[in-house]
Order: sequence, then C-alpha cells, then structure tokens
Amino acid sequence: MLQLRGQRLTLDQIAAVANGGEQVALADEARVRIEASRRVVEQIVADNRAVYGINTGFGKLSDVRIEPDKLSELQLNLVRSHSCGLGNPLSEGESRAMLLLRANVLAGGFSGARPIVVETLLAMLESGVTPVIPEKGSVGASGDLAPLAHLALAAIGEGEAFYRGERLPSAAALERAGIASLKLEAKEGLALLNGTQAMGAVGGLALHRAQRLTQLADVAGAMSLEALRGTPVAFDERIHAARPHPGQVEVARHLRELLDGSEIRKSHLENDPRIQDAYSLRCMPQVHGAVRDALAHARGIVETETGSATDNPLVFFEAGDVLSGGNFHGAPLALAFDYAAIAITDLMSITERRIDRLVNPDANEDLPPFLTTEAGTSSGFMMLQVTAVALLSEAKILAHPASVDNVPTDGGKEDHVSMGMTSASKLRSIVEIAELATAIELITAAQGLGFRAPLLPGNGVKRAYDVVRSHVSELSGDRSMSADIQRIAQAIREGEFEDL
Repeated sequence: MLQLRGQRLTLDQIAAVANGGEQVALADEARVRIEASRRVVEQIVADNRAVYGINTGFGKLSDVRIEPDKLSELQLNLVRSHSCGLGNPLSEGESRAMLLLRANVLAGGFSGARPIVVETLLAMLESGVTPVIPEKGSVGASGDLAPLAHLALAAIGEGEAFYRGERLPSAAALERAGIASLKLEAKEGLALLNGTQAMGAVGGLALHRAQRLTQLADVAGAMSLEALRGTPVAFDERIHAARPHPGQVEVARHLRELLDGSEIRKSHLENDPRIQDAYSLRCMPQVHGAVRDALAHARGIVETETGSATDNPLVFFEAGDVLSGGNFHGAPLALAFDYAAIAITDLMSITERRIDRLVNPDANEDLPPFLTTEAGTSSGFMMLQVTAVALLSEAKILAHPASVDNVPTDGGKEDHVSMGMTSASKLRSIVEIAELATAIELITAAQGLGFRAPLLPGNGVKRAYDVVRSHVSELSGDRSMSADIQRIAQAIREGEFEDL
C-alpha cells in the first residue's frame, strides 16, 4: 500500500499505480497537514479577507472580488469553464497517473482543500473510475489547466469517465462505484486545476518506457555485433575508466556481459583483417551511455516534481500565510522531456545504422544481401530498413523542442508558458516509434545470427535471440512482417527482455 504524504514518487511507483498493480491511501500525518491548511482557508472566508483564488476571480480577473455566497459557484464555474480540452483521451494508465499525482500534491498540505477532495480522487483510483481527459489544450502554465479541469469535472460528477471497460457519464460511473460526487467549496476547484500533473503523468510514463529501451538497445546492439562478427575490444573496461561518464561505463559493462561466452567471437579472434568496427558498433557505450545519462537527468527532474507543491496560491499553515507564486509553471518538465526526446531520437539513429549494416551488401561482406539466400527473387529484409528510416524521420520531426515556443495567454497575464504538455505527448510518440525501431533491429539481428549457426553467440545474446524466436520465426521466404514487428514491440512493452 502506497501511503501518500506529498512525498517524492518514483517512476516505478507511478507506473505500478497507473497499471493498477498498487493500492494507494492517504497517510495519517498528511491528513493532519491538510486539515491545518484548510483551517487557514476557512478563516480567510470567515474574515472576508481578499485572497487570490479563494474569494477573487482568476488570472486576468484576479482583481474581481467574489461575494461569500458565490464562493462555491466560483469554484464550480472554474472547473466547467476550463474543461475545454480536445483530441483523443489520454490512456487510462495516464489518467490514473494524473489522479495519483494530483492526490499526492494535495496530500502535501499546501492547497487548502478538505481531506474529502483527496479521498475522492483515491476512491476513484481504487474503484477504477478513470476520468476521460482530452490530450490537447494545455500550454503548461498555469499548469495543465484544461486536462486537470477534466479530471476535476469527473470528480464532481460531470463530464465522462471510463469504468469497467465502458465510457459513460461520470455521474453514472461514480454511482456504480459507490462514490459520492464531490461538492466543491472555497479554493477547491483551483486546488484541483493548478499544477503540472498532466505533463508529469504522460511524460513520466513515457520516460519510464524510454529507460527500458536504453537497456534493450544494448541487447539489440550486441546481437547485431555478433551477427556482423564485430569485436568487443572497444568495450574493454580500461577504455571507459579513462572517460568515466556513468552511462558509458554501465553500457560497456552490460555489453561485455551480453557477449560473454561467445563462440562466434572465438571463431574470428585470430586472422581477422579488420582493425576497428563502424561507429554504430564500436561507439555503443558512448552513444547509448549518453542517452542513459540524459534520461537519468530527466527522471530526477520528474521525480522531484512529483513531491512538489505546484498550486497557486500556496497555503503555509504554520504562519497562516497564503502566498501567490509560479510553482505551476511547467518549464522544468518541458525542458526535461524535450531533452529526453532528443536523446531517444539519437538512440533510434544509431539503431537504424546497425539495421542498415546488417542488410546492406555494401556495408558487410559475409552476410547474404538483405539477409536472404535468394536475393533478387526475394527482397528479404530490404523493407525493414526502409521502415526504420521512415520511423526515424518521423522521430526527428517530433524531436523539435516544444519548450522553445511561447504564445502569451489570458489577456497577457500569463505571458510566458512552457508548452510542457506538448513536450510530454511528443516524447510519448517518439518512445512508441523507438519501440518499433528496436523491434526491427532485434528481428533483423536474429536473422543475421542464423547465418552464424552452429556457432553460438554470447550468453546474454542467446537469451535475447530465444525471446525473439518465441514470437517470430526465421525468414525462409518473403512474407509480410508487420505483425512480426508488432509482436516484438508488444513483448518489449510487456517487459519480456527486461532481465537481459
């Protein structure tokens, strides 16, 4: 049971909750802080003091004073008016991650909302009532307003939700699950809307998948190296100790482990006229390692954000202060996701070069052209490299950073925005494409290894080969390979290569 107290959450924890594998509850000490924070808000209402977000309008309308009998209406209208997202809904996993992250922010006790607000979100998580949240409409400041508004809309019994495989009105979904619709009071609509939890959920889950790909890139690269009868000399520990970037050192170690015990290597250890391999083989530690380090940097930023107060204003109950600031701004996540997107695109670039080297008769001397023994009559793996190039080109376009853009909103009051949700959704798309490209290399390298039989590859490579062959048979004659690629991509997503 994950106890929420506004703490830093790991990507593994977020993914576990998103996938429905871990239960969540509100920690007792968090409830104490939430109640103390709420008393500050209630005192402000009782004193009729003007405080932004409690009894004023929002954004450009912050100078408009709201009468006490209109405070609940103010919060309800905020949720309704900001629920203007468009496009396809986020996946149920992404929406569940949003519920978790928003509940954790509220659990920190800086929001001034009642405990029932957090409890409603956690009840929705527990019972599987998942808000339908359109993916378009956020500029990432003042946070992810439109996506979070749709989350709040479901909690108050409006809008739509997914429940047990159905998409239905939220009121019906809540009723079936036995959850009372949330009735908003002062500041609670704003407490649900301000923050970076949409980009954090979408980008965080994409980043979790991306980090798995960095491990698998080593596996696919080692398979390609064996199929091409490359040398592991470039992975010698001494080389990387002389340039000790953490990712580089770890990739070199991983490659040595994957290639250990290779009969293929022993067969050409002597009398091999080649001195060095191409960069796409020789520089795997440097390139794959740099990608690992970039993703580790992005992961640290996302995990810091999960334990951060991203509301405005923030309630500091110890002093009774309510302070307006800008913690909702998505710049930290936007820049991190753009960096991660560039890194994964570079990983795809080196992957495509190895695929080409496997199939291109001008790039290797002793594998059949396009990995078919009937070249001419058969095209073999020719089109798999073409497909990889198409995927890479799409990723390159998507890798253009969204965080460099800015269009002022809200009558110029919000004059610098992060575009972080765009960064997150682009990263998700690139990771999905990269999973397909990696699947292509795994299938292609497995075909190349078949031409080295009966010699066996390294122990780790052999295990990866067996996983590939459990889903995709060797190509003996031309066939459509779209389904083969999708099967390996699905095996990647389900973690079948994770222990290699």
